[in-house]
Amino acid sequence: MYQPVLISSGLVGWQFLQRTYDQQATAFNQSAQLKRDTDHFAEKIGSVTSAQELVADRQILTVALGAFGLQDDINNRFFIEKMLSDGTTADDALANRFTDSRYQDFSAAFGLGPGEVRGALASDFAEKIIAQHQANSFEIATGNQDETMRIALYAERTLEDVVGGTGSEAQKWFSIMGQPPLRTLFETALGLPDGFGQADIDQQLGVFQDRTARIFGVSDPSEFAEPENLDRLITTYLARAQISAFGAGSSGAQIALTLLS
Repeated sequence: MYQPVLISSGLVGWQFLQRTYDQQATAFNQSAQLKRDTDHFAEKIGSVTSAQELVADRQILTVALGAFGLQDDINNRFFIEKMLSDGTTADDALANRFTDSRYQDFSAAFGLGPGEVRGALASDFAEKIIAQHQANSFEIATGNQDETMRIALYAERTLEDVVGGTGSEAQKWFSIMGQPPLRTLFETALGLPDGFGQADIDQQLGVFQDRTARIFGVSDPSEFAEPENLDRLITTYLARAQISAFGAGSSGAQIALTLLS
């Protein structure tokens, strides 16, 4: 399996990863196991007509879950089958009970619930799911070396879609709060303390809005669909994460010198 190359942590490492991403991702996608899984998915997904059939094929399930960052649920077959068979049209459907919107996106994409249209009927369905799985797999491999890089890559890939819908400002914030990687990104970039997620959800919303307005000059998360705002957000996240990683043992001058170098 190809391993992503990172030359350092923090902003320097991020800049290098940005410059080399296309070449590295292409090499990574040719890794033997990944290619076997994606080739199998492309060949078989069109014939899958039920949740039971999908979870019965581990290679298909691997790609399906990986496309939505839910790969840790690979062994929870009953849970996944229930989520897919429920669909998302009913308010009490299993996927709709989670604050993590990735479960809703996953179930809705495959369209195996009551009254839903199978996603696999679309001509480009397999291609899109495979591309998402490949990107997520690369992010995981990167995160095995540096978790902050994984979160930054995930935000760069997904945040525009999360905040670009037609929902209210509050709904978009709740979507961010419901996705652990995006929550971590914002909490770190905004300098929020550990345990902040235990506060009342409406209080959290107010803090996210106030701090984002103070630090970035905007309170509506849809503003981060703009490339320059997203870049500033990721840069702030990486800088704060790097400072935090230095720990209390370093002086302000030492931290500044390390960042500048």
